[in-house]
Amino acid sequence: MEIDLLGSLSLTHGGRRYGVGSRKVRTVLALLALSPGKALSLEQLSDELWGETSIANSRNALQANIARLRKLLESVTGQPGEELVRTVSGGYLLDVPPDSVDTSRFLTLSRRGAGLVETVPQEAIELLRESLLLWRGGALLDVLDGSRCRSAAAHLDERRLTVQEDLIAARLAVGDERGVVHELRQLAAENPGRERLSEYLMLALYRTGRQSEAVSVFHRTRGWLGTELGLEPGRTMRQLYQAILVQDRVLD
Repeated sequence: MEIDLLGSLSLTHGGRRYGVGSRKVRTVLALLALSPGKALSLEQLSDELWGETSIANSRNALQANIARLRKLLESVTGQPGEELVRTVSGGYLLDVPPDSVDTSRFLTLSRRGAGLVETVPQEAIELLRESLLLWRGGALLDVLDGSRCRSAAAHLDERRLTVQEDLIAARLAVGDERGVVHELRQLAAENPGRERLSEYLMLALYRTGRQSEAVSVFHRTRGWLGTELGLEPGRTMRQLYQAILVQDRVLD
């Protein structure tokens, strides 16, 4: 069984994909799947399900949702639900291999890829692209009621953007400047505060003979940072700008 959290929550088993209809069951499964093999306390799970809302017999209500989750997993896999969602002292854990959850696979692949960007960029490209192909939409798209899931989703979305930056760095390292310009324009426009994206766009434009456009990207980014954040571009961007102005051969 595979558990997919990078998009709407779903289960995959035997070549079939299954949705999870109940919002509460989705929340419990998502929270457990974010840390497979790690116990979560009754308090942590209850807080995610109901937050500050006071409900009578929250322990019984949580147990009812655990029972529904076990029944669902058993119907999908044929394994006893109590073996997949185990009761431990003071809580529950999801007893599945980490690589059966797409978030774990994404983080593993992206870490491996990031570590190869400077040394073996072509291999990094393959790993980073594989990690991004796991995404089917925003992280935990239909499981965003509780604070823990919201925090996890924000972290994963941030990590996804970092992986996109790493992939572009690797593609620039193998000379794919023309191939990245369009994607970089879009990403930089959507994330104007990410100086790394603007730096890569400046470099890609310069290497494809568009020096004036590269200079314009610097001034546009500088204007946004000053207006929105009251900041100046960082040292790396300023040094890149100066190198572009003097057509420093190191940029080639």
